[in-house]
Amino acid sequence: MHIHKKLIPLKAHYFFFNAATGPVVPFMPTLGKQFGFSAGAIGLIYTCLPVFGMFAKTGFGALADRYKMQKSIFLFFQVLTAVAFFGIMFIPEKPAVHTEFECGGHDSEFELCSNNLNKQLEKEIFIKNQNTTMKCQLKCKMDDTTKWDTICEYWNSTKYCESTHTNVPHTFTFTTLSPISLSVQLDSCVYYRVTQTQFSDDSMHTPFCPLKDDKNVSRHMSMDCETTCDLQLVNELLDASDKNEFKDYKYWIFFVLLALSWIGMAVVVSVGDAVCFEMLDSKPHLYGYQRLWGSIGWGLLALSAGFLVDYISHGAIKKNYSIVFYIMIIMVFFDVLSSLKLQYNQTTLSVSILHDVGKLITEIRVFVFLIWCVCIGMCTGLVWNFLFWYLEELNESRNKSMGYTQENTDHMKTLEGLLMGIQCFGGELPFFFLSSFILKKLGHINTMNLVLIGLGTRLILYSTLTSPWFALPVELLHGLSYGVFYATMASYASIVAPLGTETTIQGLVSAVFEIGVALGSLIAGKCLDVIGGAQTFRYFGIGCFVVLVIHIIVQMLIKRNGRYVPTIDDKDYNIVQARYATPPDTDTQHIIDDQQDIQLVEVNKSNSNHYHKLTDVFT
Repeated sequence: MHIHKKLIPLKAHYFFFNAATGPVVPFMPTLGKQFGFSAGAIGLIYTCLPVFGMFAKTGFGALADRYKMQKSIFLFFQVLTAVAFFGIMFIPEKPAVHTEFECGGHDSEFELCSNNLNKQLEKEIFIKNQNTTMKCQLKCKMDDTTKWDTICEYWNSTKYCESTHTNVPHTFTFTTLSPISLSVQLDSCVYYRVTQTQFSDDSMHTPFCPLKDDKNVSRHMSMDCETTCDLQLVNELLDASDKNEFKDYKYWIFFVLLALSWIGMAVVVSVGDAVCFEMLDSKPHLYGYQRLWGSIGWGLLALSAGFLVDYISHGAIKKNYSIVFYIMIIMVFFDVLSSLKLQYNQTTLSVSILHDVGKLITEIRVFVFLIWCVCIGMCTGLVWNFLFWYLEELNESRNKSMGYTQENTDHMKTLEGLLMGIQCFGGELPFFFLSSFILKKLGHINTMNLVLIGLGTRLILYSTLTSPWFALPVELLHGLSYGVFYATMASYASIVAPLGTETTIQGLVSAVFEIGVALGSLIAGKCLDVIGGAQTFRYFGIGCFVVLVIHIIVQMLIKRNGRYVPTIDDKDYNIVQARYATPPDTDTQHIIDDQQDIQLVEVNKSNSNHYHKLTDVFT
């Protein structure tokens, strides 16, 4: 078996960069949700991010082509990505909200008072969650040893008896279970009955505080506690601050850091793909063999990250994401080391980048291809940014119907890690490997139709889920809807790119895809707030099949009217004409293979040392 040693650092880059972003990127929307931001606010962020990425890809791609500085830009934006993501870890949590916990006899409750409380809101909480048992995490002040004595003796937990001796902790953290049906509202306060308590060792206890013990001493406890609950509406009541995210400085810090990280990733991906195709030279169909190493890195680390987040967050209402940021920074370090070893130098230069690119995108098949990228991007934006959001809401809804709010919640990040693992190892990895075969057999146009079928089916299946765990087999379709799509998009862009504009065209095509992601994120965020996740995924899925029908009709009309091949006039080279034809479908010719590669034509202009590579026409 022949190993191309020159391509090993390239494979290492794909592995380490995706291993760095895999543990972080999918969790950002749910982290934003944990910060208290609404789906609409998160959707707005993910509408703007692709726009930033679009300008960054095209702008820095053109800069890289013009000044032959791909490698420098490549390395700089790897570092920027790591620094921006790592900064998100230091965004402060919301200030703790204090409630009063009372334990007297067999009755225990905590009081929730808020200026935000009104009868309509409390009624909404009760109606939506009347069969729900709410979990709240309380961190209470322990200002005397009598309270520790009570917990030790009467809460049936001898574990805390040692606390009554020398080193008495000043706080006590535990979780309460409160059936919503037992809550009572009085004026601006709601009293939630506590039926059971849960400690860090998962043991369950019934709180009991006798009014008088054997020594006629009252064991009644009243404690001031920092409180966080697992019902969003209740947390909104606990937080009496302004609910307008756009007035919250933490929202804007989150926005800016995500924007910088997205710009970094966008440039690294587009420049990296351009470098890859340049190194592959006349074998662009082998792109999938390089890119599959990225799927391996993403899948391995995303799967591990989900489990680790659940492990270190065990028993907590909020998830601790710090581990994913540390994994990310380590992987980027190895990525930079690998990228430094890339043996790559750009040898071609377009005399007029804007002229060449402008001529290319006016070709009808290329224009249709770009519209297809937008449509795929819209649906991909929904999956990337709101699939986990939707599954977590589905899990909450399912648990409410069963009377438990926390069932499976402790394992949600593990599930999300498994989903990403299946996406990569069951979807992307095999289909990146098969992408060369699929493109050769079907051609780009038929492959584009195949992607729409896979993506539409996937979205509709999401809308029918009754449990988030049923999403696992659906992820097998990720190979068709993203793995094949990405290989098709990147190879198409590489083949049609005029010589010397490779990075620019990769950036342009990726930017067009990002426009779709932006539109999809905006529409999806609004839809989730208004019609819910299931309906949103269903409508997007139906939209894929509508686009499929339109795409088939348009391609038939193009074929019937004859194939248009654009001509690019390069006046600086004595009106040398070069034709850039789109990749063939099955009715014409397969994508170039090892035996019939792109012919390189060198044209020498007087008083100039520039060389210009031109492609033959694919007939």
